[in-house]
Amino acid sequence: MKHRESAPFAAHIPELVTVPLCVIIFFSVLNGMMFNVAIPEIAREFDLLPSEVSWVMTGYILLFGLGSLVYGRLADQRSVRGLITLGLVLLNAGSLVGFVSTSYPMVIAARLIQASGGAAIPALAMLVATKYMPSESRGKVLGIIASTVALAAGTGPILGGFVAAALNWRYLFLMTLVTILAIPSLRKMLPDETGEDTRFDVAGSVLVGLGLASLLFAFTQGRWWLILPGLALLVLFIARQERTEVPLVPPQVYRNRLFRNTAAITFLAIGSTFAMLFMTPLMLSAVNGLGVFDIGLALFPGALSAALMGTVGGHLLDRKGSAFVATIGLVLAILGYLLLSTFAGGPVPLVAAVLVVGYVGFAFLQSSLPHTASSTLPPEMTGVGMGFYNLVFFMSGAFSASVVGRVLDVHRGSFCINPLAACAPGWAYSNIYLGLAALSAAALVLYLITFRGKRP
Repeated sequence: MKHRESAPFAAHIPELVTVPLCVIIFFSVLNGMMFNVAIPEIAREFDLLPSEVSWVMTGYILLFGLGSLVYGRLADQRSVRGLITLGLVLLNAGSLVGFVSTSYPMVIAARLIQASGGAAIPALAMLVATKYMPSESRGKVLGIIASTVALAAGTGPILGGFVAAALNWRYLFLMTLVTILAIPSLRKMLPDETGEDTRFDVAGSVLVGLGLASLLFAFTQGRWWLILPGLALLVLFIARQERTEVPLVPPQVYRNRLFRNTAAITFLAIGSTFAMLFMTPLMLSAVNGLGVFDIGLALFPGALSAALMGTVGGHLLDRKGSAFVATIGLVLAILGYLLLSTFAGGPVPLVAAVLVVGYVGFAFLQSSLPHTASSTLPPEMTGVGMGFYNLVFFMSGAFSASVVGRVLDVHRGSFCINPLAACAPGWAYSNIYLGLAALSAAALVLYLITFRGKRP
């Protein structure tokens, strides 16, 4: 790699680039969260079945996750400045297509265009924070990014519900147009460096994309026979990475035990968080009888707390290391799920207060796990490694939401595992929250075993 601007650039990143990065991250996350509340309206307008309208979110997440991997790989070859500009242009082109959409296929096309551009934002923002920031500032910036993600995740349902109710769900597409304003400053401050080799593994991208799509379709649509071809495609993908000259994911990345274990920890821990974010609004609606706007209000204290505490986690990251912060995050997540399991279906203010614990745990994990992952990789593989990390991050959300949805379809709350659970209407949710606590506990054990005696 030729780093023409690395030295002077690194000295100014914390002061100069964090603001435009956080602007585009905020609206990228907001774009994903707002459409959760619009799905019922889209289904009614186009007379869709639940399995059909689910692709507004599922298709977006799938391409978003795959795009994160592709952008991470391209970042090792091409200019970060150019890639993030391309991503923002595509994101906003998709927004315009969605706003003028007159059919459901046009809506899906708009969401896929949005995802193909929006995927650049988390992939390259994490890369900038972990590769180009001075080491003494990385934790601070990752903490700010985590706070931004948490705030957008909590604001999304409220803002989405308000806009959809006051205007029309199509106006949600226009929210991302604000990100255009960040392009000039990002082009001025981001490094203009390119790699020696610009070849790209198109066949590998197709294999991993089709494999993940098959598995995701199997879970979301109940087409379980698709699991075998999905796994077969992923095996073919790995086989290709082992023999091709320029792989999409170099084998050194997934052979790295520390990085591989961090990816597994991320899948368990972040997948549990996504499951909580997906399931809690359903519980507040089905059990507590809240409307869209009231659900957003119940989620907002947790999101605001996470936004405030994310910066605290970032400062701790610089002082204590990512292992310390990740451990705190996992402990808080476990505690939050246990409390949610106990008070599922209880008074809304109590549930809102308990959510604060889980949200703060998510903010700590959001800042510490990317730092952990990047610290296990050599500098020349940071781009593709963080792209792979982002793929795992978003796929964990897609699969966890699918699994939770399937469990809720079958389990109607006829029994409760937690003897302290508040009331019968919330038993199904209580049991799933208990399962999320177990998954997070497994992630904590794996983290402690993996990084015992190390300070990532």
